[in-house]
Amino acid sequence: MKNMSVLPLNRRHLLTVASALALCSVMVPAWAADEAPEAFIKRITNETLDIIKADRTLRNGDVTKIIQLVDTKLMPHVNFRRMTALATGPAWRKATPDQQKRLQDEFKILLVRTYAGALTQVSDQVVVVKPLRAGQEDKNLVVNTEVRGKGDPIQLDYRLEKTPGEGAGWMIFDLNVLGVWLVENYRTQFTKEINAGGIDALIASLAARNKTNAKAS
Repeated sequence: MKNMSVLPLNRRHLLTVASALALCSVMVPAWAADEAPEAFIKRITNETLDIIKADRTLRNGDVTKIIQLVDTKLMPHVNFRRMTALATGPAWRKATPDQQKRLQDEFKILLVRTYAGALTQVSDQVVVVKPLRAGQEDKNLVVNTEVRGKGDPIQLDYRLEKTPGEGAGWMIFDLNVLGVWLVENYRTQFTKEINAGGIDALIASLAARNKTNAKAS
């Protein structure tokens, strides 16, 4: 498996930009009825591209506004508890409720700041949604897309879970960018931290990273 932390800089940049586009595309209006998963992804990605391209402050790197955009438009439509649990692995079930909450909070901050920074790189990209390979009754499925712009197309896949009557009827809980699943990538990193010092060491490591990122922004 590829690891984002060891990819060349330009490769990591593409991965981060594509992931940001994916995550920040989950801006679903409250009135939206349950949709077909591929229609859901197609609509929200197009809406997001239009918002980013039209907002000069987002393109110019207003960090505060970008973080607010990600936090208010993204997080309500991602099953973040499931994402954190999957990234943590077996240690999640052994963690106390307080440890789970602190870990989820720090992981959320890390991702929000990571993807907020990448949003300023969105320019002429378009997203093409591929035909769905899933049954109508599937509750967990993958929607495959490509991000096309300058250079080679970027593979971008969404893992969705069915949430009838909630939002557009779907929640994202994982992303695959150029063959790298976000949860699996972080799970590798988290496992090393947990094996070395336990769940509290992982939480402390994430908190320290977030503090450094906040000072740099």
